[in-house]
Amino acid sequence: MNGLPWHTGHWQRLQARRQRDALAHALLLCGPAGLGKRAFAQRFVQGLLCAQPADGDACGQCRSCLLLAAGTHPDLIAVSFGLRKDGVQRSEIVVEQVRELSARLAMSSQFGGWQVAVIDPADALNSAAANALLKTLEEPAAQTMLILLADAPWRLPPTIRSRCQRIGFHLPAAAEALAWLQTQGVSDEAGALAAAAGNPGLALAWAQQGALDRRLEVRRDLAALAAGRGQTLEVVKRWLDGEPSQCLWFAAQAAADEIRARARAGAGPLASTLGAEALGHWYDAVNRTRESLRGPLRGDLLLLELLAQWR
Repeated sequence: MNGLPWHTGHWQRLQARRQRDALAHALLLCGPAGLGKRAFAQRFVQGLLCAQPADGDACGQCRSCLLLAAGTHPDLIAVSFGLRKDGVQRSEIVVEQVRELSARLAMSSQFGGWQVAVIDPADALNSAAANALLKTLEEPAAQTMLILLADAPWRLPPTIRSRCQRIGFHLPAAAEALAWLQTQGVSDEAGALAAAAGNPGLALAWAQQGALDRRLEVRRDLAALAAGRGQTLEVVKRWLDGEPSQCLWFAAQAAADEIRARARAGAGPLASTLGAEALGHWYDAVNRTRESLRGPLRGDLLLLELLAQWR
């Protein structure tokens, strides 16, 4: 099984530690979504639990591999968003889940090898759950591996981060990303990569989903509002009916492009009447709004407030 090209260094270093019997008992895989952290974790877990791995990769044929493929391996524990009593999915990982995890890890491995727990997304641990996990990290059992995945590792307490070996996934060089996108059949790889701010995984997903058309729509909407032609309520509805977080991503990009164009030529493609400083403030407001969409506030009101500041 071959990983993504920008995973090679991380993979080789991790396997070298495994060969020296020097693996940390907890790994924190972190970085922007779209860079393949979860695929990397899956590949590593499969190789760790495999009875006869080759260069760290699973054989795919042994009993352990077959159980993993079926999702029934007894020594792999997955912790993610659970359900509330009313059947609604939680938006955070709670302390009861971590306590159950700790109880399972206190038991012996059923296959006599590694026990692996994957917490994803670890940055969704609430404060009580994080405190409970800290106790497990401080007193790890032998041949127990905890793998934490986080798109936003800064949301984890420093006490958790400091007890994990950090594997940070960063944007690859543009040439490497473009070459990979070509192998995936993306026709406008440069445009897709620009839309995703250099993130090849997002670029591929968005190219496949038609998000590049949405990017153009967002820019047209902002240009129309700046010219006094657009209707704010219609724009809000259109963005909410699509992917509001993605629309805001593209809106922030458009504002940044407007600022850069102003600096070079004195005018930007959106023809906004906002001054340079106000544009910078609006860019910051877009990113705050994207973050606020994760919470309980109404999306339509958030977008209305944001777009009311655009002209």
